Amino acid sequence: MIPEIDYDFKATIWLYEGNATWHFVTLPQAVAKRIRHVTEGSKRRGWGSVRVRVTIGETTWKTSIFPTSESNSYILPLKADVRKREGLKAGKSVKINLALIEN
Repeated sequence: MIPEIDYDFKATIWLYEGNATWHFVTLPQAVAKRIRHVTEGSKRRGWGSVRVRVTIGETTWKTSIFPTSESNSYILPLKADVRKREGLKAGKSVKINLALIEN
């Protein structure tokens, strides 16, 4: 069982360099390290993802974070609906509250 722990951090939104227009943030190294430690031995979802609840501004939603070997961290996708509601775009720094939740 994964304990529900909240993490507060700031991160800069970046745009995926591919055919799709996916927007992501990369979790800070310290947060990623704690999440790896807390989820160690837990059953993972596809691609090693971890279920989370995220709040940015007034918007809260459930999604997954995905491990990335490029930065030895996790990336968090930002849905178009969330970006629109909160006025978010690539290059903007944003405050994030992220909580681990059960699969």
